[in-house]
Amino acid sequence: MPRFSIILPCFNAQATIAQTLAGLIAQSFQDWEAICIEDGSTDATANLIQEIAKTDARIHLVRHTGKGPSAARNTGVAQHAHGDLIAFCDADDIWHPDKLSQLISVFDDPKVDGAFGQVAFFHNTPEDAQAWSTVPKAPLSIDMLLGENPVCTMSNLTLRKSAFLNSGGFDPNIVHNEDLEMLVRLVGMGIRIFPVPALHTYYRTSPDGLSADLDAMLKGREQALATAARFGVQPSRASHAIHHRYLARRALRVDSARSTALQHTLMGLMHSPAGFMSPARRGALTLGASLAATVLPRSIRRSLFC
Repeated sequence: MPRFSIILPCFNAQATIAQTLAGLIAQSFQDWEAICIEDGSTDATANLIQEIAKTDARIHLVRHTGKGPSAARNTGVAQHAHGDLIAFCDADDIWHPDKLSQLISVFDDPKVDGAFGQVAFFHNTPEDAQAWSTVPKAPLSIDMLLGENPVCTMSNLTLRKSAFLNSGGFDPNIVHNEDLEMLVRLVGMGIRIFPVPALHTYYRTSPDGLSADLDAMLKGREQALATAARFGVQPSRASHAIHHRYLARRALRVDSARSTALQHTLMGLMHSPAGFMSPARRGALTLGASLAATVLPRSIRRSLFC
């Protein structure tokens, strides 16, 4: 059996799926399988996966009937994964070639239930990445998740299969921030998810992607807050401030309306000026960029922030 089962939900991903699968094939650690859950695409996604699978028997196509990414991931793990480690990947992201080899040594420690690394944000190719996520020094906590989720994307999360199944997996009724709600649930159950101080994932930013819908992300966070409350955790004012800073930075990256980033910046400062400005450099840069975005032409905003 493979050590890693890579769960890759796909929907109308013909423009990016070949590049994503090439990133898996290029891994320096080769003991893996990729379960591509094709979720009712109307383009050539399935055909592309089938063609690539002919050249690499570790890649498997599973047909799903348009039930959404959460249900697709749950199906992939529960019904098709053979590995004891589950690594999630989205169909438009790219992994660093040494991601899996670094994770092997991390999961040699039995105290580790999950792990994540650093994320670089790009548009067309990983080489054009100009922004990187911050990896904390401590394992995930609920309050940390309710601020700025350091995992950033499902493409950056690896879990022991047993931990995922024991948690019940993703809630298929949540479309936005479903990963945040599940992470809060995992941590609340005592699952230990550790940071790895190394670049693992290249995340493709898109103004049209699900993560670009900031209002929907806020609604999804309400589900995560409800889950946190079940474990007796209420978000601090600082975590509210940090979350709005995160949304402001996301608004800048996905080229939202010119005032959106400033709105979230002001809301964050209202919740907790100290929280928003911690660390000072990140807070100051977000404030400055949000102010600049209200007056700069769109072409310059895109070149600076996207």
